[in-house]
Amino acid sequence: MTVVYVALSVPSSLITAFLVAMLLNSEVKGKGIFRTIFYLPSIVPVVGMSAVWLWIFNSDFGLANMLLKAVGLPTCQWLSSETTVIPTLVFTNLWTIGSTMVIFLAGIQDVPRQLTEAVEIDGGGGLAKLFHVIIPMMTPTIFYNLVMGIINGFQIFTQAYVITQGGPNNASLFYVYYLYREAFQFMRMGSACAIAWVLFVIIMALTVIMFWLQKKWVYYGGE
Repeated sequence: MTVVYVALSVPSSLITAFLVAMLLNSEVKGKGIFRTIFYLPSIVPVVGMSAVWLWIFNSDFGLANMLLKAVGLPTCQWLSSETTVIPTLVFTNLWTIGSTMVIFLAGIQDVPRQLTEAVEIDGGGGLAKLFHVIIPMMTPTIFYNLVMGIINGFQIFTQAYVITQGGPNNASLFYVYYLYREAFQFMRMGSACAIAWVLFVIIMALTVIMFWLQKKWVYYGGE
């Protein structure tokens, strides 16, 4: 389940944060206020945020199903179904993209303006600037956020602990939550230590692989 969560949450978080950063980089009035609004959720305590999502996605009296009923759409089990609990937790994770968005915004503002102006002179539009200048110049920032996203994704715990308790039927029994249960519920410290070491090896191996692969797609200006 942890691998599925990471495979869904990391790309969705990176893409959403990048798109929001692109929007907040545009010249609009009050953009500082919008930047603050988008960043604030990331500093809300995860426990409190999880409690709010637990109420919103409650299958009986939650706000999400109330809105679906109001517009005549069928309701959903959200956190009570084995097939929807992981996508629901992935969606709630998008609430915490503020820090990633700020890093992307800094990277976008660091792109040399003369490069985008050169694309405009050659007749290129917004998509040409995005795919031929902005994204290639931001590959170090994308790589950093990708590595941190994978590391944080494998360590997801609070959402499962507060919202689902590993259910339904262990469908959201993430690795770190399983480690917690072994250590502090069943008091099997030896097993918990072994689980922690396996997690360390997995994260280390993935990080090494990503650093090896980054030579093929990450562009550094000094090279």
